[in-house]
Amino acid sequence: MKLSIVILNWNGKLLLKKFLPNVILYTPNASIYVVDNSSEDGSIEFLKKNFKNVNIIKLRRNTGYSKAYNHAFKQIDSDVYCLINNDVMVTKDWTIPIMTGFQNMEVDIAQPLILDLNNKNKFEYAGAAGGFIDKFGFPFCRGRIFNTIESDIGQYDNSIDIFWASGACMFVNNRCWTSLRGFDEDFFMHQEEIDFCWRAKSLNKTVKCISKSKVYHMGSGSKLSSDDRIYFNHRNSLLTLVKNVDKKNLIIVLLMRSVFEFIAIFF
Repeated sequence: MKLSIVILNWNGKLLLKKFLPNVILYTPNASIYVVDNSSEDGSIEFLKKNFKNVNIIKLRRNTGYSKAYNHAFKQIDSDVYCLINNDVMVTKDWTIPIMTGFQNMEVDIAQPLILDLNNKNKFEYAGAAGGFIDKFGFPFCRGRIFNTIESDIGQYDNSIDIFWASGACMFVNNRCWTSLRGFDEDFFMHQEEIDFCWRAKSLNKTVKCISKSKVYHMGSGSKLSSDDRIYFNHRNSLLTLVKNVDKKNLIIVLLMRSVFEFIAIFF
């Protein structure tokens, strides 16, 4: 079963220098791609000089997360794709437990445990140990509720079905990706993976956190301003609800959410 590691990059030359060698070292049997979102920091030149075996897909402008991956996957022939941020440190044999799940047809979408690179005993905000949706439509993870982050003491060492997998490090098989026609490009960035997994769940696809695999995420590697990050997270969270909640419950969910949104606006 063919695996392709696909790293999205935007002005991340220093991150590629730090994290790409580990991806190459610990993923010897996979094809590795860097999708460059029109970087202006010399990322392309750096890759061509130092990583000649890495495939480069260069975009003419910064199209965001969703459109960049949609464009790239049209050019990559693979059974399984791994979408991974350029600021993730992978570990030895990190893909083996996950690929076993795909080979045994136990999973359509998967993520490893995602821990904090800067504090390796704690989970990381973006995905932690697998995501869910609460009754108000808020996404949350095992290991993280809002800004409260748990230490890893083995409490999530069980591989379980989850509602959504983190786009910081997400595996998806070609059949699932094709059936969903990729990401919704209206999202640009943030929470597109939640919408994607929600749509996959509607088609009875299986999403899992496979805990025998661990990676470490530095976080905030996109250099997006805090205002932009807040905007996209709130906007796309509501867009996800409008798209995926059944119409008879949508008004109730949005009314309940409006209270929390006004509190967030106040702060």
